[in-house]
Amino acid sequence: MTSREIVRTIINRKAASRCGFWLGNPHADTWPILHRYFGTKSEEELRQKLGDDFRWISPQLIDSTYKHPDGRNFFDLRAGKTSHGQAGPLAGCESPGDIEKYDWPKLDYLDFEEALARLRDAGDVYRASGFWCPFFHDIMDLFGMENYLVKMYTNPAVIHAATERVCRFYLEANERFYEYARNLIDGFFFGNDFGTQLDLILSPAQFDEFILPWFKKLTDQGHGHGYQVILHSCGSIHRVIGRLINAGVNCLHPLQARARNMDARTLARDFRGKIAFLGGIDTQRVLNQGTADDVKTEVRRIKELLGPDLIVSPSHEAILPDVPPRNVAAMAEAARE
Repeated sequence: MTSREIVRTIINRKAASRCGFWLGNPHADTWPILHRYFGTKSEEELRQKLGDDFRWISPQLIDSTYKHPDGRNFFDLRAGKTSHGQAGPLAGCESPGDIEKYDWPKLDYLDFEEALARLRDAGDVYRASGFWCPFFHDIMDLFGMENYLVKMYTNPAVIHAATERVCRFYLEANERFYEYARNLIDGFFFGNDFGTQLDLILSPAQFDEFILPWFKKLTDQGHGHGYQVILHSCGSIHRVIGRLINAGVNCLHPLQARARNMDARTLARDFRGKIAFLGGIDTQRVLNQGTADDVKTEVRRIKELLGPDLIVSPSHEAILPDVPPRNVAAMAEAARE
């Protein structure tokens, strides 16, 4: 089986020839360290050397995708800076009409040429794509974190109006992209971090009202184009994984190993056979502090618990410079045993 076939088979929860492997998306400061150790010069060369089965090619993460005449990003706030802890530009909105005054992103500025070229050149590996659609974070930035969460209680109509605006943009942007990409894509991969180390950022009731309906729309759209659906959320999201499965999510990422109830044993007990898993190799203690033998032992343990429906990968995809390259090599080797 090719890498592409292996990962597709795993996410379909069928019998693959082995577990999959994804290096993740290392932090920019980590790449030079990895290249020095492995003797590589490009990201693709390193991924091939490690036997990486998975490529994440999102148009949203490519600068040339959004060509605003003034150089703005999709949801430009303060020269590209986010405002989670501050009052954002929508903080003073008190009615759905106020929401319309914001300069919302425009579909006509989208250009998919570079994203499509990268997908075509990816080779026979699994291609995860689509817009990242981090609407939970976008809205948090637009209101400011405290304002956003408080207004869920005090002015839900405004939050619904803003969410509709943001998510409709992503749905329509994806629709345009999918019409060009077609079978270049294997899976729609999108992400919103709604967990902390201990629990959800918002209550399950708020999740059901403000988040889950849009997850369902995005998931249905991906399935409608024949794509598998992979959802990313860091943190402890155990309380709503069942809801995500019912919404049609096929694979869960990144399985933050030391967040409450996100350890492999608990996930296997509660959800094995119901959803595929991507991630799970602890970046808080094992990958960064363990020996190469510790890493191999941990990978084998995770494979035993969560396999065969498992793509081995770090429990946070942005591998930081504190992870020794020898442990990256050990993770890749044990993943493909």
